Amino acid sequence: MKSVTVKGTKREALGKKSAKRIREQGDVPAVLYGTDELMHITVPFSELRPLIYTPNVYLIDLEIDGEQHKAIIQDMQWHPVEEQVMHIDFLKVEDDKPVKINVPIVITGRAKGLKAGGKLKTNMRKLKIKALPKYLPDTIVIDITKLGIGDSYKVSELERENLEFLDNHSNLIVGVISSRAAMAGMLLPEDEEEEETEGGEGEAAEGGEAEGGETSDASENQE
Repeated sequence: MKSVTVKGTKREALGKKSAKRIREQGDVPAVLYGTDELMHITVPFSELRPLIYTPNVYLIDLEIDGEQHKAIIQDMQWHPVEEQVMHIDFLKVEDDKPVKINVPIVITGRAKGLKAGGKLKTNMRKLKIKALPKYLPDTIVIDITKLGIGDSYKVSELERENLEFLDNHSNLIVGVISSRAAMAGMLLPEDEEEEETEGGEGEAAEGGEAEGGETSDASENQE
């Protein structure tokens, strides 16, 4: 997986007033989990642009006052109205500990069912995986060339060395439906809504879980 360098500084002042001042200066309050002690930091918004305005997922080379940490974004909270990042949770990763992260799906090929008049239905755009940092892929590529009308590709059919797929194995990723079914609104079953868990120090021991670019709206209640 590709990496992006982000520079930040430690901060001592905490609380809502301090966080508000940080945002007014064009910076973002953040925390780094997975270290011996929870680390409160400040990151310039300009440093985050390559990470938040893209569907891609990256490892982060986080430099804090000269200290180097390898991390991923565990959670990103946005203002409910304005286009403003309110807070970020980073999770430190270790080379010998697996990481849980959502990775984008890339569909390749032209399904033979499309040539026969079928319609393509995509149910999933990201996959939740678990792997050591050195094995994390940028994307999961799925070739749909062989899919005919009525055929689909499930999570259970994925096989990648050194990767564990964490989504329900019965979930349909992509499939080809007939034009008549498409007109009638007969789509593939929707995915079960994933349960969102809030990561912390306990998860860091196993690698934690990152949303891989998925974000949530939040008011100024983080700090």
